[in-house]
Amino acid sequence: MEQALLIVWRESVEALLVIGILFAWLRQQPGRRHAMAYLWGGVGLGLLLAGLLAGLMALAGNWMNGPAGEWFQAGLSLIASLLILQMACWMARHGGQLRQQLQRDADTALQQGRLLSLTLLVALAVAREGSETVIFLYGASASADPSSLALGALLGLLLGLACFALLQAGSRFIAWRQFFLLSEWLLILLGGALLISALDRASAQWMALELPEQLYNLIGTPLWDSSALLDDGSRAGTLLASLTGYRAMPSSLQALLLGGYWLLAWRLLRKPGPVLRSSLA
Repeated sequence: MEQALLIVWRESVEALLVIGILFAWLRQQPGRRHAMAYLWGGVGLGLLLAGLLAGLMALAGNWMNGPAGEWFQAGLSLIASLLILQMACWMARHGGQLRQQLQRDADTALQQGRLLSLTLLVALAVAREGSETVIFLYGASASADPSSLALGALLGLLLGLACFALLQAGSRFIAWRQFFLLSEWLLILLGGALLISALDRASAQWMALELPEQLYNLIGTPLWDSSALLDDGSRAGTLLASLTGYRAMPSSLQALLLGGYWLLAWRLLRKPGPVLRSSLA
């Protein structure tokens, strides 16, 4: 549930930001109020495209059973983990120009009388956030039952709406810069958890194969045991494991992959570009 809450929370705020920027800009354009219909049409189309992707992924997951289904789930968890890194890197470097770019593209569409281009612009932006949400949630679904996942997604959406309202109001307790910095690193932590989840599923399949003993040791032999300090089967340990990939008894491969993931994240984000400021809302 916690994974779904975090994912939907961040992605819903980002989608609302795009819609809010264009909505506020269109309201300031004289004689362009009729373009609002194209804006909301783009929102609906974007949600439809994301829903279509969700349906296709659900069908593919139901169609593949046994080892094929396990590899499919592992592959999606891995893709979601890498996609989180790419998204955080892009936002850190280009978030500061998001408002200007959106308004420039929308202005070009309006000046040339191509209002359908405005619909397409909004649809692609919303579909991108929606598609990321679908992939992230499907990657996280391996460790959560459907009802818990749905509850987490609903709570994340409500939290996202509340955060967006506070950010738009310019609250002194929360600003765009701090929000995106915090949510960025929370998502990167979750990316590590999805990476380890993918490895767990892949390892279960590898253990059924005839592999050299050295590979079995790399996959299955614990590198250390910290369960005396925090057992990943306890309530607190389970929460930490679902959000960060923590394992009390990690294998060498788990430790190497998680360490490599964080090294890559640090290298990608150590020189970030401008981030969103409250004035962009």
